[in-house]
Amino acid sequence: MKLLGKTVLSLIAVLILTLTYAVFIGTLDVRSHFYPLLNITASAPCRRTESPLRVYMYDLPRRFNVGMLDRRSSDETPVTARTLPAWPGRSGLRKQHSAEYWMTASLLCEGEDPTREAIRVLDPDSADVFFVPFFSSLSFNTHGHNMTDPATEIDRQLQVDVLKFLRDSNYWQRSAGRDHVIPMNHPNAFRYLREEVNASILIVADFGRYPKIMANLNKDVVAPYVHVVDSFTDDDPPDPYGSRSTLLFFKGTTVRKDEGKVRAKLAKILVGYEDVHYENSHATGESIKASTEGMRLSKFCLHPAGDTPSSCRLFDAIVSHCVPVIVSDQIELPYEDELDYTQFSVFFSVKEALEPGYLVTQLRQFPKERWLEMWRRLKSISHHFEFQYPPKKEDGVNMIWRQVKHKVPAAKLAVHRSQRLKVPDWWRRRR
Repeated sequence: MKLLGKTVLSLIAVLILTLTYAVFIGTLDVRSHFYPLLNITASAPCRRTESPLRVYMYDLPRRFNVGMLDRRSSDETPVTARTLPAWPGRSGLRKQHSAEYWMTASLLCEGEDPTREAIRVLDPDSADVFFVPFFSSLSFNTHGHNMTDPATEIDRQLQVDVLKFLRDSNYWQRSAGRDHVIPMNHPNAFRYLREEVNASILIVADFGRYPKIMANLNKDVVAPYVHVVDSFTDDDPPDPYGSRSTLLFFKGTTVRKDEGKVRAKLAKILVGYEDVHYENSHATGESIKASTEGMRLSKFCLHPAGDTPSSCRLFDAIVSHCVPVIVSDQIELPYEDELDYTQFSVFFSVKEALEPGYLVTQLRQFPKERWLEMWRRLKSISHHFEFQYPPKKEDGVNMIWRQVKHKVPAAKLAVHRSQRLKVPDWWRRRR
């Protein structure tokens, strides 16, 4: 018995010494085990865990960007923080494609901000990526919106000129544009010469208008449309579920092309339901105001595909805390490596949505507690879809830059390999 007692005491002593050593060298975090039990939160200084993305922004003349917002400004002087015009308050649907403006503005911000995901560097040799501040979406909306208008030639010429500018750049030549970031948020942006920049990191809304050889998730960033309805900032009723009397809400154009033809079919299927609001409408100041009110009074907001798989309506629903009902077989979503959309959205295939009665039945049977979880989740993530100047922590523009940073390693790999390979992509030729 004495021998057994000594053995037990020896084992206890060894265990105590081992735990003490583990705590001392940091391999065992005691706080993470005990703080949750004590309901105590460990405080730590707020600091960035990684360095921000270093971005060299080309000094393009204003006619390529903010000159389309303020025609009185010089066409040749590059924009600065002091000359940056505010985004127009009454810009209608143009606002939804304005990510290019907010990305440019974020690089013009002066002063230190530890929450910024990207900073501008003036030395191109120190840059991780090169940003091209060409407002290709605004150019289409300003000059080429009708597609047959004589002003379309201005949009085409801007694309020709910016491409010539890039081809004259040593840094473009060095990488063939692979480490360059080019915003193309509108599906028709840069439509004449986009094939010439298909090696670059493109900022797109979806891949509906791009062939696979031009745009894909491996190198490009899916960015949200900028919402056009007002954000719901005081959404805190005693009964969130009961305060939203409409089951399902949709207000928008029902005549669309391609996958968007589902809208007209849904209009026939969803007629006659008292708790469903499905309305054909064109975007005006009054209709946007009505959509704001309608989404705030609805439990679910319908998001069928438009001319391309995505549309602004999804992000209007998110900032309205109206659970999105997404009907699309081909949609890609922003920040999906960080956000799980199934936590705050409901998905239906086109086939499911077009089965008479199926969609409404499923939503009527949707558990209240599950809806409340999604509503709370929407409130907690909606700031990721806000755009403002100066940018704020993890807002829309910071999230886009973070996504760009995720693409940098692959871009650098492609650049480094291209500089030494005599036979590009030789492995594809193996039999």
